[in-house]
Amino acid sequence: MRNLTDPVRRRAARILGQQPVPVGIAGGVFSISFDDFPQSAWEVAGPILKDHGVLATYFVAGGLCDGENIGKRQFSVNDLQALFEAGHEVGCHTFDHVSALRIGPAALEAQIARNARWVSERLDGHTMTQFAWPFGDVSLSAKAVVARHFEHSRGVRDGVNSGRADRNNLQAIGLESRRLPHYDLEALMARTADSNGWLIAYGHDVEDNPTPYGCTPEDLVRIIEMARQAGLTIAPVSSAASMMASTRI
Repeated sequence: MRNLTDPVRRRAARILGQQPVPVGIAGGVFSISFDDFPQSAWEVAGPILKDHGVLATYFVAGGLCDGENIGKRQFSVNDLQALFEAGHEVGCHTFDHVSALRIGPAALEAQIARNARWVSERLDGHTMTQFAWPFGDVSLSAKAVVARHFEHSRGVRDGVNSGRADRNNLQAIGLESRRLPHYDLEALMARTADSNGWLIAYGHDVEDNPTPYGCTPEDLVRIIEMARQAGLTIAPVSSAASMMASTRI
């Protein structure tokens, strides 16, 4: 259950405890990510990504494997292994998909460690280097924990990462039916290109009749095509971060 202090804690974490990194990628970059993740994010989205030559980042919560979340069937181990073998990135979303506002630092450490073991055992020792905050919930104490384990963490605050960005709470846009109608996607893509910035999208299910947190296959195709038309490079989160670190504008 939420309480009245949650918005205050989230706002404080956005302003305080930042670790700014310069963002400068010639022509801009766009990353697609899926959280949790529902089975359709692989079974439906996977072929679309392949057809367009795109690799994405899947933020995994091991505890959701073979289960149900937001009314949708979640991924299987076979799904996880197949997308990893196809070259997609696997990142961390805690083991139990728990909000950082609901647990303390020690419990968050345990969630990260458990998810790391679970993924490593199923993906030939893979070490996750990127993190996404479940529900977008961030606290100052949680940022300190996550920063010790991951190169970057992604939130859900709308925006383009440009100029300088907080590596512990990167901005993003929702690849979600509840959010997409409210974005000027062409303007966001153009801003990313013009500022040599980094635009990250996050979604969940990909279906003809998605949840409010998911999108249609047509939505996914459209956002890929718009990014290409804007001249953006499309890359997983860790690859985009590497480009950001190595490019000098």
